[in-house]
Amino acid sequence: MSERELFTTINKCVNELDFVSARKYMEENIELLNRYKHRLQHNAQELFEFVANRDLNSEMLNRKELNIIQAINEYAANFNIRGFKLLVKERGALLSKKDTLAYLNEDAKALLESMNALIV
Repeated sequence: MSERELFTTINKCVNELDFVSARKYMEENIELLNRYKHRLQHNAQELFEFVANRDLNSEMLNRKELNIIQAINEYAANFNIRGFKLLVKERGALLSKKDTLAYLNEDAKALLESMNALIV
């Protein structure tokens, strides 16, 4: 895969909320992305920062992140797909944290899994 295709694929995966695939592409090409991360869209850059600094991100979730997770759970419980997607779209790094899974309700986990944004 060429560099251009790689950046296009990662940006597309993040836009489609397929964080699992985007993270895999990032992990496989971390050195290239470190040099040219400016070619990634904003959301993809945030996810890349998380992937690149994974060891530093092992801290507990803060209050703001817990509030975001609570909102995700409420949208999922009420089956408000539009609001759910809008909230999740900007939060790829949060969804990649290990601790996040423990705070998501079953509805949110099911929706995220169906969108390939999370592997349960």
